Amino acid sequence: MSVPATLNISVQPQDFDTGLELQQLRAATPQAGAVVSFVGLVRDLSADGKLDQMLIEHYPGMTEAALQRIAEQACQRWPLLGVRLIHRVGALAAQAQIVLVATSSLHRQAAFEACAFIMDYLKTEAPFWKKEIGDFGERWVEARASDEHAKQQWQKNNGKSPT
Repeated sequence: MSVPATLNISVQPQDFDTGLELQQLRAATPQAGAVVSFVGLVRDLSADGKLDQMLIEHYPGMTEAALQRIAEQACQRWPLLGVRLIHRVGALAAQAQIVLVATSSLHRQAAFEACAFIMDYLKTEAPFWKKEIGDFGERWVEARASDEHAKQQWQKNNGKSPT
């Protein structure tokens, strides 16, 4: 399927209203039978101790282009009607929202799988740098092998859900 008319991507410092974003995606894709969403949060604990905040940096222009490519790949693999993707940058307090991935489709399975795919690819393909700040001091977050493994499972399964 070609990229849907409703493909909305933002990289922004300000918080987002999940309910409003889902409402707007539903309004833009009235023929949808399913809307699936994922919201990622800043944990209040890291491997090193209590986390106060996370600093998220990005490369403007490059980051948005990477997110666009990921969303377009999902639209090529599944019959999506819409995608809403928001990723925050800047200093975020513990429990703050970081990311919203929302997909709409005629049927739930496509919406579920595409949402998971976008999140798995975002974790490995989007140029973000994260620094944790807490009672342990500061440290840059390393890439996780489990994120790369999740992406590879999509590749092995030819776009089908790895679960």
